[in-house]
Order: sequence, then structure tokens, then C-alpha cells
Amino acid sequence: FFPEIKSLIEEGDYSSTNFEAPMAGPARGYTGYPLFNSPDAAADAFKQAGFDLVVTANNHIMDQGIQGALRTMQVLHQAGLDTVGTDDKPGLNPWLIKDIKGVKVGYLAYSYSTNGMPVPKDYSYFFHFLSREKVLADVKALRPQVDILVLVLHWGQEYNVKATAEQKALARDFMEAGADVILGSHPHVIEPMEVVKIGDQNKFVIYSMGNLISHQIGQERNSGVVLKIKFTKDAAQGKTWLQEVTYTPTFSHYYTVQGSRKFRVVPVEETINKIKQGKEPYLNTGDLPLLQSVLSTTRSRLGPGFIAEN
Repeated sequence: FFPEIKSLIEEGDYSSTNFEAPMAGPARGYTGYPLFNSPDAAADAFKQAGFDLVVTANNHIMDQGIQGALRTMQVLHQAGLDTVGTDDKPGLNPWLIKDIKGVKVGYLAYSYSTNGMPVPKDYSYFFHFLSREKVLADVKALRPQVDILVLVLHWGQEYNVKATAEQKALARDFMEAGADVILGSHPHVIEPMEVVKIGDQNKFVIYSMGNLISHQIGQERNSGVVLKIKFTKDAAQGKTWLQEVTYTPTFSHYYTVQGSRKFRVVPVEETINKIKQGKEPYLNTGDLPLLQSVLSTTRSRLGPGFIAEN
């Protein structure tokens, strides 16, 4: 899936992704929409690509029931990946805290729904439902413990290229409460990003990052980004601030090798150049208009990125 973007993922000191499928085991059969079940090999693919954290708070984690959901966390952990957004035992803090080069980064993740798949009462602790009051309480509890607080929110409207009024209002509330970064998923298309000034701090939100690896139909639903967020810490003053936000537009596509269907994610601009140089093995000049449209659409929606003033 990921060799063409592996270097981008590994560039991060800590890299995260949202995975919208359980891994309930082969006995359940491997399935696609509407009730997913992926092979365990997906976890190894994430680890080998350079990911460190897999977010499990989304509307498909319960597709194979609570046992499938719990097994998913077990498989991810066995592959050496961190998780956030679901808890495999009661009494745990809802957050993940990582010390990254001396900077304490806290992650919280929530989803609006489980698509009506019930979370059993005995496992009420398992899933982090997105509730304004719950998020605000967790942010308040986590804030004093970390230098950077990241919220990952599964929210908004599917296939909507603009953030809803509710998303914007919640983002503002959560940033004012102490969140530094909000990473959005669920719409399956890219929604805008912005830097918001709260007091003397720059806070960042991207309302939806689109799809990284996908087999949905159309340009928008196969477009995504590798997002890079850089922070700087002044150890003497104990202050940490947002230094830079950049991104690489990506495109997910399928191709055929000896009658077998394959999938991969490519960096768009680099792939355009490879096609022009005759060095791209699966895409050709006939694909250039699509890739150029992906590039221009992503850039127009997200803007130029952000670099802090010195």
C-alpha cells in the first residue's frame, strides 16, 4: 500500500493514522462495506510503513461486534502500534501520552457513532463517543500533563467538502479549552484546515484529512494528505509552540499485476513528475489530468500551510 509514501511517514518523529476496519480474524471472513473485516496483515503494513499510532475511534470499529473490536486492538498492539480512541479494559485513562524528544504529547480520540452497532453494557468503557461535555472534561484533565494536546475527531458529514457549523463551533470550544491540534476524519473527502489564534497561541485544525488508502469511487474520495505538524519547545521557559504545518497531497488508486488487483498510495506531485520522465510503472500520461486535478483541488482547499513568524 505505502512504499511510495513511506519516507514521508517515517519523516515524522511520531506518525498516526485512522483505520476504519476491525480485524476480527479469518474465521469471520474478510469483508468490505457495510460491515468490514480486514486481514491482520494490515497492522503489519502500517508498522512497516512507519506509522506509530492507529486511531480506533470510528464508526466501523464495531462492525464485527465487541470481540472483533477487542481483537483489533490486540492485533495492533502485537504489531508494535499504539492505539487511542478505544479501551480494552475498564478503569484506563482515555488518553495516550508520548514523550517525543522531550516533548510530552497527549492524544485523545472520539467518534460520533458506531453505525448503530451496540457497545454491550459490560463494555461501556470501550468506545469514546464524541460528546462536547466529555471531550471538554478530558481535555481539562489532560492539559496540565502535556506540552501538546492532540484531538482526533471522527465527525462531520460524509462527502461534504466544507466543515459544518457544528464542527467549527466544537473546534473553537475544544481549542479554547486547551487542544492544540484537531485532526478530523469521517467525511472521506478533504475539508479545509486553519490556524486559529487563541490568546497568544496558534492552534491548528484540519476538519477532514480525506482518504489515504481507499477504494471508493471518484477523485475526491481517493484524495488525501500526509500532514506534517512541527512544534518547537523552549525548555528554559517551558513553552511549546506551533512552528510549521505542511502537507503532501496523495492519491489512492488500484492497478492490475498478472490478473491480480493491487492498491497503493502515491504522492501526487512526485508521481506527476515521474510520469513526465517515463519513470512511473503503473500510471501514464493519460492519468495526468486526474492527478493534476487532485493536486490543484487539494491545494485550493487547504491553502499554503503555515510557518510561524520568528
